[in-house]
Amino acid sequence: MAHDALQGWLDKHFAPLFERGERPTLRDLSNLMTQSRSEFLGACLNSLGEKLHEADLDQQWAACDQCGKPTRRKRLDAKDVSTMQGRGTLSRPYFYCKPCGHGFHPADDALGLARQVHQFDIQERAVALAAEVPFDTSAQLFEHLTGVSVGNHFCHETLLAVGGVATLDLVVPSHKEIEQRIAEVSALSPGELPILVVTADGAHQPLRPQGKRDQPRGEGEYHEAKGFRIFLLGADDRIIQLASWHQVQDAAAFRDALSLVAERIDRDTVRIALVADGAPYLWSTMTACFPCGRPILDYYHCAEHIHLVARTQYGTSFLAQQWAEALKARLWLGNVQGTIAHLRGVKPQNTKAKDEIRKLINYLRNNKDKIDYARNKAEGFPNASGAMESANKFLGHTRIKRSGAWWLEENCNEMLAVRCAIYNGTFDRVFDHYRASQPKRT
Repeated sequence: MAHDALQGWLDKHFAPLFERGERPTLRDLSNLMTQSRSEFLGACLNSLGEKLHEADLDQQWAACDQCGKPTRRKRLDAKDVSTMQGRGTLSRPYFYCKPCGHGFHPADDALGLARQVHQFDIQERAVALAAEVPFDTSAQLFEHLTGVSVGNHFCHETLLAVGGVATLDLVVPSHKEIEQRIAEVSALSPGELPILVVTADGAHQPLRPQGKRDQPRGEGEYHEAKGFRIFLLGADDRIIQLASWHQVQDAAAFRDALSLVAERIDRDTVRIALVADGAPYLWSTMTACFPCGRPILDYYHCAEHIHLVARTQYGTSFLAQQWAEALKARLWLGNVQGTIAHLRGVKPQNTKAKDEIRKLINYLRNNKDKIDYARNKAEGFPNASGAMESANKFLGHTRIKRSGAWWLEENCNEMLAVRCAIYNGTFDRVFDHYRASQPKRT
């Protein structure tokens, strides 16, 4: 079978080259093979499937999967299938149960066929690619790299279908997986518990309202995608990813999500650092989920507040820079009360400066228990949430915030869920769940 398919492929595409005396380059030959190999490999795959599932494809009787009564084969139905190896046609038996009016193809279960022409091997790769680049580009790249033609609509619909089953429970690694990653990091530094960092933030994403076909969709607006990133600090502050989850959601849903992940982490195997900016909803959630964690106010977020006061009070002069650096030095050494006292003694130059000084005093007072940067540095704890900023950019902005792109909230969340699964290393599990959830018989 394979020999005949190979001979036919060679005769069709390569024998003419010899007959015409052409001498194509290796690149030309490679491109020709990429464009045409599906004819050979598709024929091989089709024949192998028919041989290995001969009994399923020749089946004469089957029990109805609704009423259980024996049903005789009614006819053979042809199904076009497209795989990474090529296209083919399978003729499989169709059964129709008259008592319950139910028709089915039991061979589809045995072969694991998707309802669509493009089978699950194509779907899995198309989704992974579409999660990285726009749908039009993903379809073009897919055909260019594989020789298999898929449309942008197929990439779009399949990704959203996979994202629709990508629940938090599937996207976040299991307790066992997290435990294993912690053990691997712990083995590198025996006798010292590794540092687990919990950081959270929000990032605005471009959303639009649902519109009817051929009617204006309405003005788009930005909504906050609340997310968290949990990771371990390895040697040389190397980040070992554990879990990320970003969604356009309210504070309650964010809290529920972080609580679920917290339950999968053994607190006595790690030292926990909680890092975020000054948003109250972040701290109330993080401290509730990880009460034993060390709260750390993001140093750079704090520094931004100080520099804002310096600009409103002293303008862009060298004095403004000196004043800001001196204030940051006090905070770095943990002298929060001294910093607040100094701010109270500053005579505002204008109304705006007075307002910003007041805000900074309240900000420091509300977060005084989260400022001990020198101690954190000495003990190996992080002082900034740059890893969370990177997650916002990598998981959200690079794919969601593209020029001219506006998303339905549901579609945005499905894209974010798929990207989180890829980044968390759980995409295979998510896709397996999607495959198992599809209708099995057509």
